[in-house]
Amino acid sequence: MKHLPELAVIAMFVSVAIIMATTGHPRAAVAEETAAAKQTAAADKTREPRPATKTGVTLEIARDRAEIMHDVYAATLEVLHERYFHGARAAVPARAMQDVFSTIQRKSRVEARWISVNMEPMSIDHEPKSDFEKRAAQAISAGKGHLDVVEEGFYRRAGAIPLDDGCIGCHAGFAKKPTDDPKFAGLVISVPLSQQKPAQVKTPKDSPR
Repeated sequence: MKHLPELAVIAMFVSVAIIMATTGHPRAAVAEETAAAKQTAAADKTREPRPATKTGVTLEIARDRAEIMHDVYAATLEVLHERYFHGARAAVPARAMQDVFSTIQRKSRVEARWISVNMEPMSIDHEPKSDFEKRAAQAISAGKGHLDVVEEGFYRRAGAIPLDDGCIGCHAGFAKKPTDDPKFAGLVISVPLSQQKPAQVKTPKDSPR
């Protein structure tokens, strides 16, 4: 439990980085988050959430933001695993990061969630649900870096998250010996798009990379 203050600081900086990537006014967002960080934990809990922005962004901006967010989340997950997760002495990093996902969604309407790819999910909530998520899991398992699509007013990007030995041990179970094939999870990020005329937004086919 001694790492809780450090984890709170990491969560704060992750939130700042994501807000900078998902707003047109990064300096204002940083100032707001810095001021909030100086408040006490009790005050922070009672602070009213900032209303979510109702307007979306263009497809080009959405692609860029989703890629940046994937990199920030993946790097944060790696740091949490290496520095703070030691068996049963700390919260599972992927679970802890879901709190960050919720905060970012409340402030920017950008959604993020984990999906299982070629390992057993740690939670039934991580099973691929939509047709896109199922196809993305298959593509990532086959070695694709990501799959994206435009649907239901969102740009959705499912990116690969490589699993190391520590992750694999929990997902596979300590009594089972996993195969030598690369193991992955997936991170699905959904960025709301602005409402434009159909001719202005070209919806490409799923584009694995």
